[in-house]
Amino acid sequence: MTDTQIASSAELDAMRRALELAQEGPAGGENPRVGCVLLNSSGHIVAEGFHRGAGTAHAEVDALSTLSSAGLSAEGLTAVVTLEPCNHHGKTGPCSEALIESGISRVVFGATDLGAESSGGSHTLSQAGLAVVGGVLEEESEALNRHWLFAKAHGRPFVTAKWAQSLDGRSAAADSTSQWITGPESLERVHRDRSAHGAIMVGTSTALIDNPSLTARTEVRLYPHQPFAVVVGKREIPADAAVRNHPGGFVQISSHDPADVLSDLYERGITSVYLEGGSTLLSAFIEAGLVDECHITIGSMLLGGPHLSVGEIGVATMSEAISLSIDAVERHGDDIWVVATPIWAQGKE
Repeated sequence: MTDTQIASSAELDAMRRALELAQEGPAGGENPRVGCVLLNSSGHIVAEGFHRGAGTAHAEVDALSTLSSAGLSAEGLTAVVTLEPCNHHGKTGPCSEALIESGISRVVFGATDLGAESSGGSHTLSQAGLAVVGGVLEEESEALNRHWLFAKAHGRPFVTAKWAQSLDGRSAAADSTSQWITGPESLERVHRDRSAHGAIMVGTSTALIDNPSLTARTEVRLYPHQPFAVVVGKREIPADAAVRNHPGGFVQISSHDPADVLSDLYERGITSVYLEGGSTLLSAFIEAGLVDECHITIGSMLLGGPHLSVGEIGVATMSEAISLSIDAVERHGDDIWVVATPIWAQGKE
């Protein structure tokens, strides 16, 4: 059901709170970010919970545990949760069964679970006699887990391709220096976006030339969520490379096939990838039609020379050009930030 009018005003407020809680969880992994609020018959919040990552209690169980720790019963309460309660045994048990066994009488959820194994919780709850309301603040709930929902629907991680370029489309000066084409405001946005993905990915050339750390950080601290660091290519990365000490974990995938790379990462539980280049890897993913969103930062300078931001992508003539839908254009200091969707990805989410 998608009619939010059958949810009370207290339940709508509780869903907004659950969405806030969900954002405390890590993004881009095998599990979605989920928040849960428990309400009593007066519409007052009596417990809250959220999912803290794979292997930890799901949001519903986290909220029920908080309630139990306070010496309170769940009998007759309403659970408001951002995602349809899961219905399978994974690293933890099904939330649908936990809610039924707790004595909860009503469940209100936002987005529908699209997982092949985890979906169907609402049916199980209804069959057990609980009142179930779905689709409450559905758009907001889906936006929270858009990458995870995409991955479950398509069987591969969502790919955001990010590159910085000068106004004339160069990624570096003629001598290959590239720091910095864009300013500190754009860099801050990049690190925030890194933290919202399950993995940061670069090619071996970038790893060898720049020796990047690939962390998500502010000027003074690391973000709580650190994505997995991925280097793609067959050249060996030195033992003392900064990326080998990445706090979120590191892997080198010795393949030049974008589809194989994404299959490998999906099997590792990665549901979103922030692809930062270099040009060869970026171009290979574009040519393969495996980029779902482009983040293009444009610095206010001209560089000229041979180092193009995007290389060979299989376009030989104008009729083969890859069309983009411009979703947003923003200013970050003196830089322009463009968010665009390739034509093949439009309408896929």
